[in-house]
Amino acid sequence: MISWMLADISSMENNISKKAVFFDRDGTLNVDTHYLYRPEEFVWIEGAVEAIKYCNDCGYLAVVITNQSGVARGYYQEKDILKLFDWMNQQLAQQDAHLDGIYYCPHYVKGSVPRYSIECDCRKPKPGMLFRAAEEMGISLKDSYFIGDSDRDIACAEAAGAAGIKYEGGSLLDCLKKRVR
Repeated sequence: MISWMLADISSMENNISKKAVFFDRDGTLNVDTHYLYRPEEFVWIEGAVEAIKYCNDCGYLAVVITNQSGVARGYYQEKDILKLFDWMNQQLAQQDAHLDGIYYCPHYVKGSVPRYSIECDCRKPKPGMLFRAAEEMGISLKDSYFIGDSDRDIACAEAAGAAGIKYEGGSLLDCLKKRVR
């Protein structure tokens, strides 16, 4: 499991308990085009940018939690995930919004790249990415939410003790506002 955080968040004292909204990426923040890693193919879901800004404005950390089996399958590399994440934050900055971090799982047991073709504790629905984010970023999982478009996202949230929010289309901001204040 790999993580990336903004420098000011990673230097927080561990005893500070923050609240967060964790976002699945594909199908929740962006239109799922299968194995997306190129910025030019990225399309924001309706209300996604506004949902992230809403989290920023309400005092929630906005953190991406995403399975990225395309690495294990040999379709792209980890650096491509981080490049896309940086591009996402550049786009968000134009709306005075930002993502505070990304946690991604590059593993897939049936992958073609041996280094990543392993069983792990971070591939959703397992909660490893949420536990790591909580530890590294000082997040209280019981005060946090995980919004995603699949049952495995909700199962991951529940396994970690966070509240799961199922996104089923429409405005992501509207979906989020129904649960997060």
